[in-house]
Amino acid sequence: MEIRGALVLRKRQVLIIFVLLGLSQAGPESVRYSVAEETEIGSFVANLARDLGLGVEELSSREARVVCDDNEKHLHIDLLTGDLLVNEKLDREELCDSTEPCVLHFQMVLENPLQFFRAELHIKDINDHSPTFLDKEIVIKISESTIIGTTFLMESAQDLDVGSNSLQNYTVSPNSHFHIKIQDSGDGKIYPELVLHRALDHEEEPELRLTLIALDGGSPPRSGTTLVLIKVLDINDNAPEFPQRLYEVQVLEDTPVGSWIITISAKDLDAGNYGKISYTFFHASEDIRKTFEINPLSGEVYLRSHLDFEAIQSHIINIQATDGGGLSEECTLLVKVIDINDNPPEVTMSSITKIIPENASETLVALFSVRDQDAGENGRVVCSIQDDLPFFLKRTFKNFFTLVAEKALDREERPEYNITITVTDMGTPRLKTKHNITVLVSDVNDNAPAFTQTSYTLSVRENNSPALHIGSVRATDRDAGANAQVTYSLLPPLDAHVPLASLVSINPDNGHLFALQPLDREKEPELRLTLTALDGGSPPRSATALVRVLVSDINDNAPEFERSVYEVLVPENSPLDSLVVKVSATDLDAGLNGELSYSFSHVSRDIRKTFEIHPISGEVRLKALLDFELIKSYTINIQAIDGGSLSGKSAILVSVVDVNDNPPEIVITSLISPIPENSSPDMVVAVFSLRDQDSGDNGRMVCSIQDNLPFLLKPTFKNFYTLVTESPLDREKRAEYNITITVTDMGTPRLKTEHNITVLVSDVNDNAPAFTQTSYTLSVRENNSPALHIGSVRATDRDAGANAQVTYSLLPPLDAHVPLASLVSINPDNGHLFALRSLDYEALRAFEFRSQSYQYEVCLTGGSGSNEFKFLKPVFPNILESDLGRKSERSSTFQNS
Repeated sequence: MEIRGALVLRKRQVLIIFVLLGLSQAGPESVRYSVAEETEIGSFVANLARDLGLGVEELSSREARVVCDDNEKHLHIDLLTGDLLVNEKLDREELCDSTEPCVLHFQMVLENPLQFFRAELHIKDINDHSPTFLDKEIVIKISESTIIGTTFLMESAQDLDVGSNSLQNYTVSPNSHFHIKIQDSGDGKIYPELVLHRALDHEEEPELRLTLIALDGGSPPRSGTTLVLIKVLDINDNAPEFPQRLYEVQVLEDTPVGSWIITISAKDLDAGNYGKISYTFFHASEDIRKTFEINPLSGEVYLRSHLDFEAIQSHIINIQATDGGGLSEECTLLVKVIDINDNPPEVTMSSITKIIPENASETLVALFSVRDQDAGENGRVVCSIQDDLPFFLKRTFKNFFTLVAEKALDREERPEYNITITVTDMGTPRLKTKHNITVLVSDVNDNAPAFTQTSYTLSVRENNSPALHIGSVRATDRDAGANAQVTYSLLPPLDAHVPLASLVSINPDNGHLFALQPLDREKEPELRLTLTALDGGSPPRSATALVRVLVSDINDNAPEFERSVYEVLVPENSPLDSLVVKVSATDLDAGLNGELSYSFSHVSRDIRKTFEIHPISGEVRLKALLDFELIKSYTINIQAIDGGSLSGKSAILVSVVDVNDNPPEIVITSLISPIPENSSPDMVVAVFSLRDQDSGDNGRMVCSIQDNLPFLLKPTFKNFYTLVTESPLDREKRAEYNITITVTDMGTPRLKTEHNITVLVSDVNDNAPAFTQTSYTLSVRENNSPALHIGSVRATDRDAGANAQVTYSLLPPLDAHVPLASLVSINPDNGHLFALRSLDYEALRAFEFRSQSYQYEVCLTGGSGSNEFKFLKPVFPNILESDLGRKSERSSTFQNS
């Protein structure tokens, strides 16, 4: 029951919006009627025909109907009497809620021509609802110290009726402490206050039970009651206080259920239980309690069900804060619902004409209305159809539109139109609704038959058989049905001497032409006929066409070429599909016998791969690329065959013209590499030959190499050349030569070829080894260990390979008394010098008068065979004295100078 009530309330609020909109549009020309709510279906309201000055016969012929603003079928019109009748029971509370007066706006629509009459129906209230309290029991906690005259705001009752039938008074059951005081809320509603006129005593009477009665002003009146339970509390001298009396908050209508809205907070200066505050909704309607909830401890207000701006734009919530001692304070929460664009526009078709004649202009096709339940820009709509249609939309009044044909239509161009009416609102995001209608275009006889050709040419062989079918003609009509049915006939000839009727006839249904008797080409080579095609319209339309009947001859002439031989020159670089020649033959016969087909006759496969001939035009084109170097000419036999199998023959002589398309070629016959560096001039390094497959200047060649090389080219005979050395070579300066042989022909454009060869220079032993120093001085401490390495010598050779390998040795000393071989040795491979035994500085002092040191000569051998070289280098070893118990002043390290 509560759910149904909520739905009814929501629907009432939606209707309030649209009724107000209707009132804002109503002008003084509107007709006004009234009827009591809950009136039986079919009850008489008024006679619209009389009130609008219309004849009853017009109502049916002009398809009169009633259209209500909310698109519901509340009313209908009796077309026989013109009476406006109730079509369904009207519930004022469901339609208008508490709005007074309750006005239902509607229009009577007439067509042919289109006319609108605006009217309004005032729905009068009856007393069909009793006052009701949302709570069956109201609990009030009052301190025993409350002073006389204190008032307590009570929950108000609700009565869905209006005017005198609505809530008018409150009373309370007889008691010794309280009476009722009626207060006006300022919006036309009253609410009760409980007034204390005798002090309470908690110890004497801790609890009182009263009955609160709500009365309406109907006749007879209706009433509703609720139980008031008063609990008398001990003294509590501080009531809760809100920091502000009014809280305002804006909430989007699509806010999710369970969302926090606002927190209401009050303070109480009392301590203990008297200072504990609980929060409740006060004087809240059932819709408020279903939509919102409040946390009794924290004062947080949450959304309990979905908001709908189109149903309710704002909610006023009274919130009461009560402390533990029963004292309370109230504040008001104003929740403003912010509209979002959540309702697409609606399209309601009032009438539609699905078939319209093609020759009618500005024909009314459809009448429809549009609406959008959103507000502001979200509810403002724009209506449109496709741009490429011969229709337009025309606004009549308010949100009514007509769809009208812009001009006369043409069924033959387009027999059917699919029209999409698009209604778009101006909200964000924009929502749109599309409504599709199909309009068919009916046919009128506005097109004459048309032959598929303006003239026809037919052929028939002479001496034909009688009743021979010689051809057909065909005419079409763009109309439909009987308007498109065509009948054929022959018109009389212009020349009355031609017996046309005895020669040719036509089938009136299908246009087939027949030769009635054998024709003689020598007498009548051609017949000229005039045909007519007549459609089945009223009046009928017609068309004519000319037919030429040609009498053909037998095939007695063979084709003949214009030349017996065709001679052509073709460059070898001609691209594929190039035209070689176009041949032509003629045949004196007519028709198929004179139609020629060209082809090759007894030619080789190579010719068929290289050339092709078009069978109709006689054009001979290249099918493959030509190559002068392979084939220099072609002889092609051709033939022309007519439709009667007779043929004529000819020949084509194709001469291929050479172009410079082949670069020179280099063929190396022999190459000597490496060559010794001491080679004499004119030594042959390479022998090669040249060739170019082109002819004339295209095949004449010039050969060269780089200028900065010690080589030159010498021609031998014909296209053979030798590459020889021009001067002596030196491997130590340059061991390798990269030689580019360039050959260029004399054609246009000039083509060239390059060939790279590498010549290596081999070594000869023409360089002696060389020491890194002219002399070496080495030092060694006496009493050295045997085989001690005392120093090294090093020599290099600029030659390569074995010619650069160096061997070291010691020559005998000049003083034969020095035992050199037993004292020092040298490594023949790396030049390392070693002391073979321990040297004694004191033992060698006896020779100081001759020399304090010994000079040795190292023999260096390089090369081999007759080119061996030996070089001597002096080595002076110094022997240092040992410490022998005292510090030596001489260095103990080797010194190589």
